[in-house]
Amino acid sequence: MIASDIMQSETARSSLPPTLYAETARPAPPTPRLDGDRRVSVAIVGGGYTGLSTALHLAERGVDVAVLEAHEPGWGASGRNGGQVNPGLKFDPDQIEADFGPDLGARMVALAGNAPNVVFDLIQRHQIACEAMQTGTMRAAWQPGAHTGLRTTSEQWARRGAPVALFEGSDAQAATGSARYSGVLLDRRGGQLNPLGYARGLAQAAMQAGAAVHGDTKVTRIEPVSGGWRVVTPTGTLQAEKLLLATNGYSDDLLPTLRRSIVPVYSAIVASEPMRPELAASVMPGRASLYEMGDITVYYRVDRESRLLMGGRSIQREIGRAEELGYLVAYAERLWPELRGLRWTHGWSGQLAVTRDHYPHVHEPNEAALVCLGYNGRGVAMSSAMGPQLANRLIGGAKADFDMPVTGIRPIPLHGLWKQAVQARVAYGRIRDWLGL
Repeated sequence: MIASDIMQSETARSSLPPTLYAETARPAPPTPRLDGDRRVSVAIVGGGYTGLSTALHLAERGVDVAVLEAHEPGWGASGRNGGQVNPGLKFDPDQIEADFGPDLGARMVALAGNAPNVVFDLIQRHQIACEAMQTGTMRAAWQPGAHTGLRTTSEQWARRGAPVALFEGSDAQAATGSARYSGVLLDRRGGQLNPLGYARGLAQAAMQAGAAVHGDTKVTRIEPVSGGWRVVTPTGTLQAEKLLLATNGYSDDLLPTLRRSIVPVYSAIVASEPMRPELAASVMPGRASLYEMGDITVYYRVDRESRLLMGGRSIQREIGRAEELGYLVAYAERLWPELRGLRWTHGWSGQLAVTRDHYPHVHEPNEAALVCLGYNGRGVAMSSAMGPQLANRLIGGAKADFDMPVTGIRPIPLHGLWKQAVQARVAYGRIRDWLGL
């Protein structure tokens, strides 16, 4: 790496939030700012997994594509999330098929169920160094109602041939190391990774395939013009035949009403120092990632260095210190009392996009523009899997194979009250979980 590349990499690194990933991920590839005016076939706004996966799959098919990112690839939720690669959507397969019909619904179930395999295939094909482990995802229940739901989910996925296993009672305790859960459902398709390392690896793979990726390039305006779109930044413009907006929880007003169609919700993570071997062996011994079924989601995993990463809903602002996340530390000690005295070294937060119906949203404002956002906490796998889907649509238009519904943008009523509403919902959910309701 030449000196200018090193300087750019260090500058980008210093602009990242103070996460564990910013210290441990592979170096960022050089992503020079867009300077001047150029033309491309497809312009992508947003350098997270959605934009990068789409750019990679377009470039591999010979399409001239450029990604514009306001900070560096992975700066937003793609580089701050819990690192869980989870299969499926929020709802069970039968519900999805009931909502969207037996054809589209079944294709959505197949797409979401296979999404982790897309991630791990990309990692293998492009040799992305991101601490990846396909060790499975667990859903955990400690309330009677959630346990019943867990059995239903297990039956529905097993009926579709998914590699799932339900552990109950003492088997659930053996699988997690905690006596908290009455049941856990293991889906072997899932796993974990270093999310910032994965984002940087996707950026490098896209560029090696021929895509341009520009960091430090905030888009200030998009304009429909004859033959496509004009994308304006402070230092240049892109003239593109087609446009993809992939800004998720950090969406602004580039497209009227888009920001008001999702709720940006903060999620926070606290990370421990590496656990000593005997302690690490007792916490999630199979190294699956886990999320709880409850009113307020709690999720966690143990990484390759035996650090425990605990995540959950947060106060609605940026967090930069482990000391601000004492409630997550206290919950970890409730799950595994032997953790008392463990040092917690990092704490951070970021915004994910929640949709009103809890499904990802794909919009097509006109035949030359696509929008994709709103993964509702399942973005690592689903946004990666949407890359080839969106590439198909951008190349082939409405006649291309596409396994998600395309809908109009629908603003959420009273959107200006979202922060108060989220804070009230988190408080309500924590009370319900505490009462065991």
